Amino acid sequence: MQSSQSPDSTRRARPGRPLQRSAVHPATPLAAASPPCAPRWAALPAAVALALGAGLALPLQAQTAAPQQVEVVGTSPLAGLGVDRDTLPYASQVVRRGTLDAAQSDHLTDFLRRRASGMQVNDIQGSPLQADLTYRGYRASGLLGASQGLSVYLDGVRINEPFGDVVNWDMVPEFALGSLTVLPAANPSFGLNTLGGALALTTVNGLSAPGVQAELRFGSHGRRQAQAGLGQQHADGWHSWVGGSAFGEDGWRDHSKGEQALVMAKIGRQWGPTHWELSALGGRATLVGNGLVPAATHDDGEFTPDLYATRRSAVFSHPDRTRNTLGQLSFNASHKLDADSQAQALAYVRNSRRSTLNGDVADEAEDADENAALNTTATRQRGWGLAASLARRQGAHQWQLGATLDVARVSYSQHEQEGAFDASRGVLAGDEEAELSASVTGRSSNLGLYATDTWRLAPGTHLTTTLRYNRARVSNLLTTVDDDTGVLEAKPEERFTYTSVNPAVGLAQALGPTLTVFGNLARNTRVPTVIELGCADPEEPCRLPAGLQSDPYLKQVRATSLEAGLRWRPAAGQRLELTLFRNTNRDDIVFGSVSATGQLGYFQNFARTRHQGLDAGWESRHGPVSLLAGVSLLDATYQAHGVLRMGERNVLITPGTRMAGLPRQQARMGADWRLAPGWSVGADVQLLSSRGVQGNEDGLLEDGEDDIHRLRIGGYGILNLRASWQPRPGLELMLRVNNALDRRHETFGALAETVFDARGNYTGEERDALFVAPGAPRSVYAGLRLSF
Repeated sequence: MQSSQSPDSTRRARPGRPLQRSAVHPATPLAAASPPCAPRWAALPAAVALALGAGLALPLQAQTAAPQQVEVVGTSPLAGLGVDRDTLPYASQVVRRGTLDAAQSDHLTDFLRRRASGMQVNDIQGSPLQADLTYRGYRASGLLGASQGLSVYLDGVRINEPFGDVVNWDMVPEFALGSLTVLPAANPSFGLNTLGGALALTTVNGLSAPGVQAELRFGSHGRRQAQAGLGQQHADGWHSWVGGSAFGEDGWRDHSKGEQALVMAKIGRQWGPTHWELSALGGRATLVGNGLVPAATHDDGEFTPDLYATRRSAVFSHPDRTRNTLGQLSFNASHKLDADSQAQALAYVRNSRRSTLNGDVADEAEDADENAALNTTATRQRGWGLAASLARRQGAHQWQLGATLDVARVSYSQHEQEGAFDASRGVLAGDEEAELSASVTGRSSNLGLYATDTWRLAPGTHLTTTLRYNRARVSNLLTTVDDDTGVLEAKPEERFTYTSVNPAVGLAQALGPTLTVFGNLARNTRVPTVIELGCADPEEPCRLPAGLQSDPYLKQVRATSLEAGLRWRPAAGQRLELTLFRNTNRDDIVFGSVSATGQLGYFQNFARTRHQGLDAGWESRHGPVSLLAGVSLLDATYQAHGVLRMGERNVLITPGTRMAGLPRQQARMGADWRLAPGWSVGADVQLLSSRGVQGNEDGLLEDGEDDIHRLRIGGYGILNLRASWQPRPGLELMLRVNNALDRRHETFGALAETVFDARGNYTGEERDALFVAPGAPRSVYAGLRLSF
């Protein structure tokens, strides 16, 4: 699902390279002035296929088929007994702690961008801990108003926030992760919002990570980061683990300082067949994400370089600050009834707060003293939940029954204050006090019952079926300013109930000891959140983050996914997985902006959208050398007629219109080499093709004109290098270079208006512009890792 963002909400992003036209049109001045980026990767699939073939050829000459290794993965938030990964009827990606450490990634979403098939990050927020992650075009984003389509679980707790289904990546305890699993498609086992896939994160405990582990990093742009963990095993099966992390940076862009601190503690006991643990997670972050910036203005199709071309690190306006706090307490327990049966239970409470401060262009600038606005929001979310499951191996069947209940309360308020821009495009508050423009209190409850079974029909043949029943209730009580009278008015309370029954069926067939083919058909749903139901009236648009209105009913999204592929282990230490997929959303929920710089818009159902493509990934280990390569092809399109408000424009949508911001082709390659005992070096490369610009999906620059101008954010390639040295066991020195070639690139583009000239001076004259989200320049980081 692709959301339309206003440039004021998207201007917290990073750009790819300045705009490119299609081959039909001459290059723009900006494109000509910029260093050339990677081509559009027309031959990318063939190149990666050749690389895969070359990598496979050598080991196949020297090795015979490897004995099959059983890798067990969980196929629901409560993993139960787990299922042999090779019997699953769909692709999966599993990453262990050692791989995360070796990659030396900045953070979890950076790792996924570099190493996981189908993953991409649009840096719309402009902060390294506020990523807009997409998987096969579906999003798990910290951006309020984005059309979310991925569910994320931490030790069985769903961490998509109830207000907008956003994922606050800055509140994920990456220092405590033991493993992560990526499961694709509309998997009903993972409940609502699992339209394009699910991420299951599992943390360590005193049994799995005993001893002390500590890490210190520092480097470019004032980056400093520290994390540590202590795991202990005590008498009588007791164990404990405690850890924390602290992060701070000045940021490579102007006015982009950020900081974060998290702590996690666990205590548990392994007592015969019973294991339980109690965990507490707390965190606080203050992040600044100054995203999109005007790269070029345009008039009658002629483009002139603007602020981004003048200064790479410039921001459009500031401040743009987000503060998140989190407190979470969870209890997990499992009990083995016998050798083939296990029961699990989960209970949690979760309390989060979010406040934002945004300096924006005034909707109606009266004079130079009142040409801007300070918009502040405050959100509080309190939730609790229960889950239980029973898993059993019984003859040819391995089944699991489960139930989940998630309840949340939300309170939200928004204030506006008149202001004025200073010389740095910062907004200074005016003399009048901030005024309340909207508030909402809401409640949601989701009940789910599911059953799944993997049935061995014959040796090497496994049929997996899943069925889930969902019942969700969403209610809200809104208070907002009447457009005619300017008076705050309370709207009638709204209550909506959604039910669905979602099935899945898939077959995995082994064609030998090393080759398996599979296919899967699944359906799942997503219900509108409080923010979407509260902002669904085109006659009363709202601001994101959100001024809300009493609005029409929105239908729940229905997603159907079909995929087929193969898994092949051609030799010892090698794995190849290839998947073809097609996901279709009906009644997709999209946000149509009515004011780019003012962030006004509304949510609406769109009849049909489609994501289809291919993911291929290869991993290999040859003695001291580890290799990986992958390619992803994605065709994300609207499949119905309609008119969507995209930033400043009414975009005419027809079947086949491509979604903006998603590259059609991606490739990634990586290598690690243990040069000598204690020494290792590594590199990874990400290649992305060009992508469309939001607000230009129909090829027009302005409403009502006839000339077609297909704008593209250029494709690019990024090279990252790393090295490590272990002078003695338990001590490791690390060095990492991101964007080693200092490639100037952008990750997102949108049409909007600017009121500043190319040097950033306020003019008050609205000019049409292409805004882009800048990518980070070359950066160097050093680190120290201790374990004992």
